[in-house]
Amino acid sequence: MQASPTGMHHLTAITADAPTNLAFYTQTLGLRLVKKTVNQDDTTAYHLFYADGLATPGSDITFFDWAQLPRERRGTRSISRVALRVAGAETVRWWVERLDELSVSHDELTERDGRLTLDFEDPEGQRLALLDDGGCGESHPWQGSPVPVEHQIRGLGPITLSVPELMPTDIILTQLLNMRPSRIYTDAQPGQPAHDTHVYEMGAAGPAAELHVSVEPEFPVARQGAGGVHHVAFRVPDRAALSAWTARVTAAGVPNSGEVERYYFRSLYFREPNGILFELATDGPGFAVDEDIAHLGEQLALPPFLEPQRAAIEAGLAPLELCASRSTR
Repeated sequence: MQASPTGMHHLTAITADAPTNLAFYTQTLGLRLVKKTVNQDDTTAYHLFYADGLATPGSDITFFDWAQLPRERRGTRSISRVALRVAGAETVRWWVERLDELSVSHDELTERDGRLTLDFEDPEGQRLALLDDGGCGESHPWQGSPVPVEHQIRGLGPITLSVPELMPTDIILTQLLNMRPSRIYTDAQPGQPAHDTHVYEMGAAGPAAELHVSVEPEFPVARQGAGGVHHVAFRVPDRAALSAWTARVTAAGVPNSGEVERYYFRSLYFREPNGILFELATDGPGFAVDEDIAHLGEQLALPPFLEPQRAAIEAGLAPLELCASRSTR
């Protein structure tokens, strides 16, 4: 039987204010900008990648910069929260003090699924959480971060989906992707009814390799926009593994993109039955394939197939510090 994906690869969200986004994720959260490039399907938009010190797969949260988009309308059939891993309850409490000092609103500390968790939002309403991973999983601190090494974000934690009914999604997760149902917990967000959340494990499991699915039938269908999530990507080791997944997904009759060369990794895209976009992405070759690891994200990087268009692409991009002045109608 084909193994499941090994864990989270990356999550891609949407911003309509790239300079504020850049400041928040690098200065407030202390992540490293490891790649400043463009959306390969829309080269008028930046694609910003934030990750740990070595740009490790599973540590990066990325953003498409689409300044014309309105804010997300929250609802079901969507990715509803992104967890970020930190080590230890003391560190989670340290983050409470840091967010207070920087005037970032947040919820009260809570224990969710047995882990100390702090929910908060970025300036555009992107729903995030910091959770104690117990020191489990890969971690590579960034020495240039404003956050002390012992308190730095270690990588992506569980990603939470909102669906109106479980069964169609469960079939894809268990029968197609070979994820393992693990447990169910009840989650009660402030001002909302309690919901059952189903936990699915990948690879060696642990918070870096879990997908949480919350069943929320009373919510309207979400509308994607700034402050929302575009897709989630799961890790596969290499191209041979991705080819096997492509054959499996195609044989199951699931419409898909076919394999797409992203240069930094190779991908396969498809939607689960509720319309949430999934990606399977290879671990390599990684973000140091075209930049020195010590200088990631310092210049606009383009994959070789876009390099002949560099002059036109650069001309169509606002300088990053001016992106917020573009129309946000």
